[in-house]
Amino acid sequence: ISHTWFLSIIQNEFRTGKINLDSTMKLLETLQVPFDFAHVKHVFKKTVDKRKTNTINIEDFRAIYRAIVHRVEFQELFRAYSPNNKILADTELVEFLRKEQYETEGCKTMALEIILKHEPIEEVKKRRQMSFEGFIRYMNSEDCLIFKSDHRTVYQDMNHPLCDYFISSSHNTYLVSDQLIGPSDLWGYTSALLKGCRCLEIDCWDGSNNEPVVYHGHTLTSKILFHSVIQVIDKYAFVASDYPVVLSLENHCSPKQQEVMAEYLESILGDKLLTSTIGDTDVTQLPSPEALKFKILVKNKKVGTIEEGMLRRNLDSHGETGEISDLENMTDEDESDERAPLFPRNDSSKRKSEQKPPAPPRKKAKMKKTKIALALSDLVIYTKSEKFVSFEHSLANQKCYENNSIGETHARKFVKHSANEFVSHTSRFITRIYPKGTRATSSNYNPQEFWNVGCQMVALNFQTPGVQMELQNGKFLDNGGCGYVLKPEFLRKHNSTFTPQNVGRYSKPMSLSIRLISGHQLPPSNLSKTNKADPLVHIEIYGVPEDQTKKKSSVIKSNALSPRWDETFSFTVQVPELALIRFCVEDEISLVANDFLGQYTLPLLSLSKG
Repeated sequence: ISHTWFLSIIQNEFRTGKINLDSTMKLLETLQVPFDFAHVKHVFKKTVDKRKTNTINIEDFRAIYRAIVHRVEFQELFRAYSPNNKILADTELVEFLRKEQYETEGCKTMALEIILKHEPIEEVKKRRQMSFEGFIRYMNSEDCLIFKSDHRTVYQDMNHPLCDYFISSSHNTYLVSDQLIGPSDLWGYTSALLKGCRCLEIDCWDGSNNEPVVYHGHTLTSKILFHSVIQVIDKYAFVASDYPVVLSLENHCSPKQQEVMAEYLESILGDKLLTSTIGDTDVTQLPSPEALKFKILVKNKKVGTIEEGMLRRNLDSHGETGEISDLENMTDEDESDERAPLFPRNDSSKRKSEQKPPAPPRKKAKMKKTKIALALSDLVIYTKSEKFVSFEHSLANQKCYENNSIGETHARKFVKHSANEFVSHTSRFITRIYPKGTRATSSNYNPQEFWNVGCQMVALNFQTPGVQMELQNGKFLDNGGCGYVLKPEFLRKHNSTFTPQNVGRYSKPMSLSIRLISGHQLPPSNLSKTNKADPLVHIEIYGVPEDQTKKKSSVIKSNALSPRWDETFSFTVQVPELALIRFCVEDEISLVANDFLGQYTLPLLSLSKG
């Protein structure tokens, strides 16, 4: 029956006897099978090279189809459940779902749905059966993805206060390459928002004609207009997710241009901009992502209380400024200014006598006063930037709507020496971590170490590919990719004693067994002339320190089309709620070097069995 079906679809193409590579591709598309151009081309070339022509006949096509589509590992599975090797009855498919896919309830309905959805041969479908062709299509479909289907939509409780979530956050969102001379581009904002990012950074500086600009100050990165950035955010904020977007302003503008910023925020964002509290003006708890759906929040320094600001909004505070006093030597946002100097000054030309003795180390903190336009200050509601002094200072003085930004270097020391206080702090206050200013090439740090202590906004350079961004993307696949992932309970409870180094009673050990079966149509290595690769797979777990581990498979020599491993890897994970698993495929170029072919990262608890 498969044969007749196959011929009925393809014979029309072979009216003239032969077809070329282009028509072969089109025909494979008609047959609705996933194929990779490079691999089909390679198999096609192997077929025609023997004959010195560039066309194939109907038998050749069938051989190519089988080589690409009829994978041996699928045949073995199919045969294990199909007594005649031709057809699976619905009852046999049910058994497959129970035994192989670990499905427990509703298997009968599920089997019928699978047949209706994936069986291409009408008469087989009518008999409620599945052919090998249908089975292949089912195995290649999203029904068999390793990522749990119910985690592909928002499934977590979205009514907790904002500080109870990990929030997808970007650093220097306006950059699309490096931090010193690279271009600033609106595309940075568009692409971050389309990836579900919910906290964007905007570096604002005074521009000419009273137009604030966005760029990496004191460097040669190009400038974009503040109002263009806000227009892009207005357009793309809620394409990937309905949940609130936070604009983290690193504000270097004069009060005059801060007023212009406030005007643009209000006029461009309109109702999307949050300008008053939801409910009570005396805020004792942050609102939830659910309550703030489709809202844009401004994160900036603020003068006075939320209440005062809201009363003032009814009056005209045009031209008025307020002052904020900060302890000067508490580096925080200032760490953003410890940029690598672009042109190191050459001081050796000075006459010896003019050289000042080195300044003694500063002991006393001096107060730094910052002027802020009230019009902008009053737009800050639940996300007031507060300089971080110490954990005890925050515990004693900080309000729930005040948040801190801590540079990665300081944050790393806290993880090491005061993890307990850090966890207690992040259970109460939104904490943003950002890369140190000396990362001139926009490199990233490993976000996992800061998620482990509950930091909500672990900001990364979205424009820089690599393991760090792969962990970020993998973590935020969870909960429908909406940019908010509920933290585990032990990172939300104020009295938690959890620390990543000592998980104690918070450990829920889980044993994980992964059978690496095969690969299919892997991208051939950039460094390989033929369509060959020598693939191997790394399986890595990221999480609390004792869960960090990696294992690797053997190398399969010169096979990118269908490498077969059949190896089993076992792991025990102490804190599965924080763990990510990463599969990385490489091509072994030599004994010392591998070429990256591809990777997939996902939360351990989003792994589907089967």
